[in-house]
Amino acid sequence: MNLLLIGYRGTGKTAVARQLGLSLGWDWVDADVEVELRAGRSIAAIFAANGEEAFRELESSVLADLVKRNRTVLALGGGVVLRPENRALLRAAGKVIWLQAELETIERRLAEDPLTAQRRPPLTGGGVDEIRELLARREPLYRECADLIVDTEQKSPSEIAAEILRQIPPANR
Repeated sequence: MNLLLIGYRGTGKTAVARQLGLSLGWDWVDADVEVELRAGRSIAAIFAANGEEAFRELESSVLADLVKRNRTVLALGGGVVLRPENRALLRAAGKVIWLQAELETIERRLAEDPLTAQRRPPLTGGGVDEIRELLARREPLYRECADLIVDTEQKSPSEIAAEILRQIPPANR
């Protein structure tokens, strides 16, 4: 049994995964960090050198390895749901939690994160238009996978983790 956090970047997946791991006494992993470790370079550098398709291949490979773990909280990349085989892996690996935030909140959080520009490439030109476009494309896929949907607006990672743990009884984790 694992907890798998999905959602657009800037919704708090990594911070919430860390908090859930601490609360449960489980391991936690940021899949994007794992991708970068395997590639030996940032996601932005992977995109620049090899393109999105190569990145998505590596992301799928990392996901296939990570879901073999047990009692692990996984913070997954925002686009991991794009491939049908990834969505099937997610659903089979544990409880999938979709973290949501308003478009303006996502934009603000990304702007405030100094690592976003260094590590993450713009996918369709950047800014609020990119967020809107990608959310419209990905939301049905997030919904398809999600066992639980959690709004992260104006909540700390510990508040979000507590909300998740209240909704997933101990017998189901």
